[in-house]
Amino acid sequence: MTARVGIPSSLLSFLYYPTWKTFFSELGAQVIPSGNTTREMLDLGVKEALADACVPIKLYFGHVQSLIGKVDYLFIPRVVCLNKETTYCPKFLGLPDMIRNSFKKIPPLIDIRLDVREGWNALLKAYQQAGLALGASRGTIALAYRKAMAVERRFFSLLQEGWQPLKAMEILNKAIRPQKPKGRLVLAVLGYPYLIYDRYISVDLLGRLKQMGVEVITMENLPPRVLYRQNDNLDKRPFWTLGDLVLRAAHYLLRHRRIDGIIHVTAFGCGPDSVVGKFLEMAAHECQAVPFMSLSIDEHSGEAGITTRLEAFVDMVCRRKEVYV
Repeated sequence: MTARVGIPSSLLSFLYYPTWKTFFSELGAQVIPSGNTTREMLDLGVKEALADACVPIKLYFGHVQSLIGKVDYLFIPRVVCLNKETTYCPKFLGLPDMIRNSFKKIPPLIDIRLDVREGWNALLKAYQQAGLALGASRGTIALAYRKAMAVERRFFSLLQEGWQPLKAMEILNKAIRPQKPKGRLVLAVLGYPYLIYDRYISVDLLGRLKQMGVEVITMENLPPRVLYRQNDNLDKRPFWTLGDLVLRAAHYLLRHRRIDGIIHVTAFGCGPDSVVGKFLEMAAHECQAVPFMSLSIDEHSGEAGITTRLEAFVDMVCRRKEVYV
């Protein structure tokens, strides 16, 4: 019988789902994603997760709940470090443990540890553990790993061409290459991918900006080698991976790309975000006074409120551009 592997469509799946799907599919498993976020998922997550957890973690719990009873395994990797320098939020490190101890009836977890600091072949060893959990041979696992890494490279190259993850996944699946539309404004939308690209929790922020004639740049559209060369003039580099990348993306865009404004999307109650947001605001003020807005999102965020703020910000940036250009 073909093993069914469930992958919650939240957190880092916006960046690594093509990799994970390819790997498990090449092993002969049926990959089952939890799908788009719904109100029911969010309500389930709020009920199951710790009260002081941020909304992305609550949402992840809801996605896990929606998969229980439908799959034989849950793939919940322990993502620690992928760049040899910074680490992910502690909630990422403890995610498998939180899930395992929060649900009474849950399928076996494939909770490999992804930490490239453990050696040049650390990722291969981690994926070998995942494959062995499904009973695959080492030769089959090695071939599946190579194919998964090839898909990952193609996917990230699409992101750096300016596509957003969901559209890049569509291009990968259908082998199409549509033309990217140009906008009357270019805004940088900076924040964690699981906030920006989740259409439900972000109230389809990117789609609404597109309808307003805005061209969006996110940190995933920038080559990592460029970001890691940025000197952000801080005495100490931010410790957490995604916060560090958000700040570096802001400095790069302000110095080397013409943008009309910055929108920082943050999760309510996220400590690192409160620090990063202040540095983003200071950087925008110092570099030609680029308009800056922060949007805080939680499980109570309303569509009307966010839409009104977006419309007001875009209108203000348009008026400013007409005056100064």
